[in-house]
Amino acid sequence: MTATDRPLVRIRGLSKSFGTHQVLHGVDLDVREGEVTVLLGPSGSGKSTLLRCVNHLESPDAGYVEVDGRIIGHRPRGGRLHALRPRALTRQRAGIGMVFQQFNLFPHLTVLDNITEAPVAVRGLPRRQAADRARELLDRVGLAGRQDSYPRQLSGGQRQRVAIARALAMEPRLMLFDEPTSALDPELVGEVLAVMKDLAADGMTMLVVTHEIGFAREAADTVVFLDAGRVVESGPPAHVLTTPRHDRARAFLSAVL
Repeated sequence: MTATDRPLVRIRGLSKSFGTHQVLHGVDLDVREGEVTVLLGPSGSGKSTLLRCVNHLESPDAGYVEVDGRIIGHRPRGGRLHALRPRALTRQRAGIGMVFQQFNLFPHLTVLDNITEAPVAVRGLPRRQAADRARELLDRVGLAGRQDSYPRQLSGGQRQRVAIARALAMEPRLMLFDEPTSALDPELVGEVLAVMKDLAADGMTMLVVTHEIGFAREAADTVVFLDAGRVVESGPPAHVLTTPRHDRARAFLSAVL
């Protein structure tokens, strides 16, 4: 495999346990640059744990995650993998944006400061330049003029769009979304999905955990169905969502569609 046809994300043999409970069982997955992969499956199937292993918020017990040719959380040396120190891991994560279910904004900081903090602290971007970029991103997510607001002054949908802008401020190669609409009132879901669809249309590589089947159908290049920590079905949305082959996938989709 050459560098030109290598997937941006390569996951091989990924396993993870919490105590005696094994959550992931040897997961293999590829995500190509510019593509959107949606992870579906019942609660407890390992979707969020898989996502958190991609940027090493969870450390795998076995296997590895490679992003843009680099194994996340480790550096090869002397034929072995050595864990990165925290500062090096932070630099490595800078190219991977993540949007969480509960927004994770700093309540004591303004919208502008929430977005500019990481580019200034991690990438060393001049504060004025980071602020200019933050205003551009707020305009992109439909929140122009809200830079001086605090998170408590925003709706859930607005806070999630700020969280997306914050992740984009680091100019990531890859965006991870962990059930980004599940904490929102139903009438606010659409405004967040619209921003995500816009990112997909612009060619952002995305790995998305969601139960929004409509988004998967419209925006995904690949839908991956997990059950009990294993990939049981994977393919284009037209196949997986319409004519799933696996019994567990058929049962799940018939319940949610």
